[in-house]
Amino acid sequence: MAADGVTVLVGTTKGTFLVAGDEHREGWTVHGPYCDGWSINHVVGDPATGTIWAGGGGDFHGAGVWRSTDGGKSWTLARLTKGMMDDWAANDPSFAEMIGWTAEPLPYGDSFSQIWSLCFANGTLYAGTKPAELLTSGDGGETWRKVEGLANHPSRESWSPGGAGLVLHTIVPHPTDPGTMWIGISAAGVFATEDGGATWERRNRLSNAQGASTHTHPAGPRDGETGHCVHNMVRASGDADVLYQQNHCGVWRSGDGGRSWDDITDGLPSTFGFPIRVHPRDADTIWTIPLNGDMAGRFPPDAAAAVWRSRDGGQTWQGMREGLPQTSCYFTVLRQAMAGDRREPAGVYFGTNSGSVFFSGDAGESWSEVARHLPTILSVEVLDRAV
Repeated sequence: MAADGVTVLVGTTKGTFLVAGDEHREGWTVHGPYCDGWSINHVVGDPATGTIWAGGGGDFHGAGVWRSTDGGKSWTLARLTKGMMDDWAANDPSFAEMIGWTAEPLPYGDSFSQIWSLCFANGTLYAGTKPAELLTSGDGGETWRKVEGLANHPSRESWSPGGAGLVLHTIVPHPTDPGTMWIGISAAGVFATEDGGATWERRNRLSNAQGASTHTHPAGPRDGETGHCVHNMVRASGDADVLYQQNHCGVWRSGDGGRSWDDITDGLPSTFGFPIRVHPRDADTIWTIPLNGDMAGRFPPDAAAAVWRSRDGGQTWQGMREGLPQTSCYFTVLRQAMAGDRREPAGVYFGTNSGSVFFSGDAGESWSEVARHLPTILSVEVLDRAV
């Protein structure tokens, strides 16, 4: 992992992979798999130190966070909950010896099964779980604390799971105020804190309720709200707390930190999709990848891949197709599988459930495949230590 290059951090169903490019964002090489074949839902890095964290797990392993401080050469694991392997090992000494198991209690027992999201900001590492909880670590992932203000939210009993369960999948920090943060939970919606997590406000209100009057989908907007099945969310640059979200039923923009949302789906080929990305310096430039619908296969409309870009905050959209497959394309791009770098021009990256990583070095105008034949890709992030 070169200090002046770009490393794409890829979480898959069979471990973590690092796709490394040089200082020109060329010469891509694939390294991995890491993390002992765990299913890894999200991988993030700290550009200041190069530390990488990978969160995941499942019914067999339980939940945990892996950490590497040497560019992926070695990894340590902080296990947080138990899985079936613990029950097996407790009753089979030979299996316990084979996997190096000990009977030490784990900090969260069996209270959640997976880490679904990670975020490192303002010196703190955050983790979202399934079922939805928020954890924080002040020592780089060695020890963790549950955010009780969210765990005890008065609306919690009404939270409903999405298709993947009740997952806290998106963590959006404020760039300068460590007390302010937004999260996305499927299917409970958007929540925000302005006091370091002590209290949380649910922020799903439509700024134009008339736009929801004819929506019939069960997850669609109604009762003056966007619909609680938020798929992904990002904060734009600047001081205005502009947020964008890809919802189960449309793309939305908020100019007031999520207190109200405007529907900006018009011009896209479908209302359904998972990821959304915003330009690192231009709050009006966004990218998303529409799919043909939750009940229609969840692949690009007409089986022709396109990343759709807006340069005016979602008022108009343009499909960007150069370099992407235009026939017989049936892949899905999941909610955390789209990322960007901060270079000029801005780079955009996405990974598919068919194991490909695509890259654009010109803000989405053209695309190239920089990795292929990986396992199912669950997340993509970028570690760029040169910027």
